[in-house]
Amino acid sequence: MLSKRIIPRLDIKGPNLVKGIHLEGLRVIGHPESFAKKYYEDGADEILYIDTVASLYGRNNLSGIVEKTTRDVFVPICVGGGIRSRQDADILFRCGADKVAINTGAVSNPRVISDMADTYGCQSIVAYIEARRNGASYDILTNNGRDETNIDLKQWIDTVINMGAGEILLTSVDRDGTGLGFDCDLLSYVDKLSVPVILHGGAGNYSHFKQALNSGTDAVCAASVFHYNYIGMNTDDFVEGNTDFIQGKRGGIPKNICPMAISDLKSNLSVDGIQCRTKW
Repeated sequence: MLSKRIIPRLDIKGPNLVKGIHLEGLRVIGHPESFAKKYYEDGADEILYIDTVASLYGRNNLSGIVEKTTRDVFVPICVGGGIRSRQDADILFRCGADKVAINTGAVSNPRVISDMADTYGCQSIVAYIEARRNGASYDILTNNGRDETNIDLKQWIDTVINMGAGEILLTSVDRDGTGLGFDCDLLSYVDKLSVPVILHGGAGNYSHFKQALNSGTDAVCAASVFHYNYIGMNTDDFVEGNTDFIQGKRGGIPKNICPMAISDLKSNLSVDGIQCRTKW
């Protein structure tokens, strides 16, 4: 049995790490490279970087951040946002990325997935899907949750797999940043796939991780629960971050979120019989 993966997500706007709710209302937190290094040292299996405004401006701007990160971080790095062509992906791979996650660019031109998979291998191409609940079904969104599409979720999953995506990153826009738990109903759309699935959006406490991993996902991705734990430490990494709201001066940590370290999470999962990698 393969080990389950724990992946911190770092949303980037300009040079800064940011975090919001439902992919909106982004607040600057601090230096992304510092967080990535901390998470690597704490046992993260991968690092996910998402350029939150890349599709809006037509390009990914994370090459410099990726280059800095790879000096101290030695786990796979996946980068998404604004990737529309093989040339866009090539820039990121040359800077040290191991995978690219593509959403808006693939919706505009699904063949870009097969083009990149043919060049770099399916294992390097992640289909990033932003889903928002609509009654008994889900809407597919693009541009970091800004734009709606008329694409059926199941149909789109089949399309990206057929085009050569080697992994699915499935985000619940409804749950993002809320701490209400992963939307495990999404997993019914990816049951028995031939590729790994990463579930993201809504992690607030230990039971949420346990439920998602026991429900069949290969990996879980989270941000707030890890970011807020790190910010609670005595560190100078946040001098440029607007962290007063987290420290309790303006509202504090959202009530549904219980900050935790990745190492503690993995220890508890192991006790409960969920196999995790301990250290690289």
